[in-house]
Amino acid sequence: MVFQRTENDTVSISGDETEYEIIIIDPGFNVWLRSIARPEGYYSQSFLEIRNQIYVINWNNRVLQPQQFSPRLYELQINYDPTIDYGYELNYKLYNYFIYFQRKYGQRLGPFVPRI
Repeated sequence: MVFQRTENDTVSISGDETEYEIIIIDPGFNVWLRSIARPEGYYSQSFLEIRNQIYVINWNNRVLQPQQFSPRLYELQINYDPTIDYGYELNYKLYNYFIYFQRKYGQRLGPFVPRI
């Protein structure tokens, strides 16, 4: 049911102590994050960073191959530098967006089954 939502749903992640921001616009993600995703603190930051690195590499490769992967799904590259500490919140929400995205659109961004 969450995957069928069509109204605007924007999650913006930023903070006073960081200069980094991520904006996720995908109907249903905010509800999914609050009701289905594992709670904050469930995963370690290092786990989230490792998974995000893998997902970002695969995501960006797909953005660069619009003939093979839908440009409607993969519109923009994600600027994620593994040498930067983005903090727990950004990594948590980005990771959960990747899980949400894979489940909603039937995609596979890595060797892991996207499960909760």
